Amino acid sequence: MPEVLTAPLVVEFPFTRSLGPVQSAFLTGLRERVVLGVRTADDRVLVPPVEYDPVTADELSELVEVAATGTVTTWAWNPAPRRGQPLTTPFAWALIRLDGADTALLHALDAPGPDAVHTGMRVRVRWAGERRGAITDIACFEPYDGDPGHLTGHSGAFADPVTGIVAPARLDYTYSPGRAQSAYLHALAGHRTVGERCPVCRKVYVPPRGACPTCGVATTEQVEVGPRGTVTTFCIVNIKAKNLDIEVPYVYAHIALDGAGLALHGRIAGIPYDQVRMGLRVEPVWTEGTRYPDHYRPTGEPDAEYDTYKELL
Repeated sequence: MPEVLTAPLVVEFPFTRSLGPVQSAFLTGLRERVVLGVRTADDRVLVPPVEYDPVTADELSELVEVAATGTVTTWAWNPAPRRGQPLTTPFAWALIRLDGADTALLHALDAPGPDAVHTGMRVRVRWAGERRGAITDIACFEPYDGDPGHLTGHSGAFADPVTGIVAPARLDYTYSPGRAQSAYLHALAGHRTVGERCPVCRKVYVPPRGACPTCGVATTEQVEVGPRGTVTTFCIVNIKAKNLDIEVPYVYAHIALDGAGLALHGRIAGIPYDQVRMGLRVEPVWTEGTRYPDHYRPTGEPDAEYDTYKELL
């Protein structure tokens, strides 16, 4: 059997969201070194604030300033900070109830070691040097044995409020594709596409999964499919992706390779984006040193009849 493959896999994208009035005031307040919560009908102050009461689901709008000092309610030590975390040296993740709040805020606590952290310890905000209206405007919390923080009396109304944020999301994996997909990837290295046939329903899975999800039985019979196929459905991409050197607009499609029992996805090129259509016959285009086809292009054949691919949409 060929060697089972492993490789690092990073899933990364920016998440963009608009803010309602409560979240806008909270993040704008952090930019101005003011911490705001929201008051509920039963007179609790929630920090961080939410827009709807978690008990009654009523809309909340009364903003309340709380102190930048507080008390640790529980914590866990982080001996090896990861990329993107608030501190590069070991720290504690802590739930901190700020003075004047009834709920706790999760953030980093800078301490020399786990022996220096305990439930009930007093802490205060360490503000970031540059603030832009994000939770990272609180650089971290630090131990503090002084008086409760001074309130400014801010109402929560700001002249230049933050109305939206972009939050980067990233997941780092070490991915092992297993026996079936390793064989699939080895075949792709030779510019071949190989699936596996279910011994019960006879569907050919590409990429193979090692088992048929419908019949629940193992699949071991390898079947070479393609290389040509049919566009079953598609979308036109108008937003440029980070680190992807492809000019927009371009087309991504589901492509049913000849002999396959389900469609895989690939980029369509070699044709104007507005001429891509269901039933278009395509073939892969490989580039030097790549394991996957760079894109698929039209073969020049007549379009496939709808009945030949309607079950693969």
